[in-house]
Amino acid sequence: MAKMKAIEAVAKILELEGVTKAFGVPGAAINPFYSALRGLGSIEHVLARHVEGASHMAEGYTRANPGNIGLCIGTSGPAGTDMITGLYSAMADSIPILCITGQAPRARMHKEDFQAVDIEAIAKPVTKWAICVMEPAQLIGTFQQAFHIMRSGRPGPVLIDMPFDVQMAEIEFDAEAYVPMIPYKPAATRIQIEKALTMLNESEKPLLVSGGGVINANADKQLTEFAELVNVPVIPTLMGWGTIADDHELMAGMCGLQTSHRYGNATMLASDFVLGIGNRFANRHTGSVEVYTKGRKFVHVDIEPTQIGRVFCPDLGIVSCAGAALDLFLEVAKEWKAAGKLKDRSAWVAECKERKSTMQRKTNFDNVPVKPQRVYQEMNKVFGRDTTYVSTIGLSQIAAAQFLHVYSARNWINCGQAGPLGWTIPAALGVVAADKSRNVVAISGDYDFQFMIEELAVGAQFKLPYIHVLVNNSYLGLIRQAQRGFDMDFCVQLSFENINSPELGEYGVDHVKVVEGLGCKAIRVYKPEEIAPALEQAKKLMAEFSVPVVVEVILERVTNVSMGVEIDAVNEFEELAEKGVDAPTATISLLD
Repeated sequence: MAKMKAIEAVAKILELEGVTKAFGVPGAAINPFYSALRGLGSIEHVLARHVEGASHMAEGYTRANPGNIGLCIGTSGPAGTDMITGLYSAMADSIPILCITGQAPRARMHKEDFQAVDIEAIAKPVTKWAICVMEPAQLIGTFQQAFHIMRSGRPGPVLIDMPFDVQMAEIEFDAEAYVPMIPYKPAATRIQIEKALTMLNESEKPLLVSGGGVINANADKQLTEFAELVNVPVIPTLMGWGTIADDHELMAGMCGLQTSHRYGNATMLASDFVLGIGNRFANRHTGSVEVYTKGRKFVHVDIEPTQIGRVFCPDLGIVSCAGAALDLFLEVAKEWKAAGKLKDRSAWVAECKERKSTMQRKTNFDNVPVKPQRVYQEMNKVFGRDTTYVSTIGLSQIAAAQFLHVYSARNWINCGQAGPLGWTIPAALGVVAADKSRNVVAISGDYDFQFMIEELAVGAQFKLPYIHVLVNNSYLGLIRQAQRGFDMDFCVQLSFENINSPELGEYGVDHVKVVEGLGCKAIRVYKPEEIAPALEQAKKLMAEFSVPVVVEVILERVTNVSMGVEIDAVNEFEELAEKGVDAPTATISLLD
């Protein structure tokens, strides 16, 4: 056995578990770990400007590719508390990230030492596991267990806190004998799948609801193949968007109160059976349970046992990894098809396709200032099928989900349940760090953009190029729209006359100057016809300089984006598409 510092063993374990990249900010209490990383030499480090930013970079890194686990690092005290938002976001969306923090020496932890905080207790509600390791020899087993927990069952984040003297202690560690633990994944049984398939086969108007669990299981191809085999339309959730291509004939649209399509909601309301796979039945997807469930039966497949029945009681619940369930669904469905047992769904599919081709929202507005719908229309024209979009929350995200097109799993990387402002920039950087060959486009409103704008300097320093579309109405647009119900427009305006940039009028912050000051490139446009050329120019600048390029579009100050309190009561504030020219980038249109 080899004697070494405990923290050197930790660094080696990270390497053996497949970690190749870390995001963080050094500090006194975590410097031993940084020394070990430097000595190891195999884990690349990206220096964030804010530790919350590092946690979101780790999220983006994990979400980018199957099997990734993002690592974020911080010192004691505020570094750990800064990571809490990232941990919450990862926990809410079932994303495994590992947060490592330094801590005061054990003898000083109870003495109100500088930057000594009980981060274990603080982090427990937003992690799968949080622990402060008090014995050096336990570090090996703790990190081995951490990776097992992150990968087993419903994935999620872990925080490990290490006192300074624990890091520095000497222990015995044999790297050649270290083996990662095999993660636990529950799997459906044949009888469960046969019961679910029987219920689907007996229905007249069935749907598949595909959630983020399908993406976590890397099972999007099985999902599409199963949908094609039984010829049943698919409603992806926001977290499951991309599990079936937007232009696939069985893609029936998204359902929900905000990030949804008119035809998706209409098709859900017309259905009589739903097979949900790897989804949570989250409230932005369902609205009220009464409206969502009325007149239809449900089968719910999820990897987390306590998720079954959390929102409402399904007619059948199956605890299973989405991938394992879909493999068995395919096996049984192929047998049934060969035996002629599967029902003909062509009439129902045609009905769903007609809704998709006729129930479109208008995007082709020529207004100046620009209407947001036109921005996404131009993005559809300029960006290809392989584009990866990154977004978090706000009217910008809601409109993006209504108007953009996604064709592959992990090409829509979105913070779903938590929705912290500021998430988009660092998450996009994490995606690029995972794969620099990827075509990454981020979407932000002005307030999300301003929250963690300093992280753009990370993209400049470490050559992490992507395009950031910034739609600027100088408003907290989503909150302003929500305030309509209170008959107010209070404390949500970001507008002011910038004495240094009078050409902006009332639009306040000069994002172009700030972006350029952070070492990146920026373009501002005012007219609809300028958007596509600006996006093309952004591609060239990104290729030339290998830095983030921001395209800011000055929007009209107030636009109310389609949303409502129920899936059968979504308010359409703007004109609807009446002809094909009104929605020229729709994936299908029979309006003419």
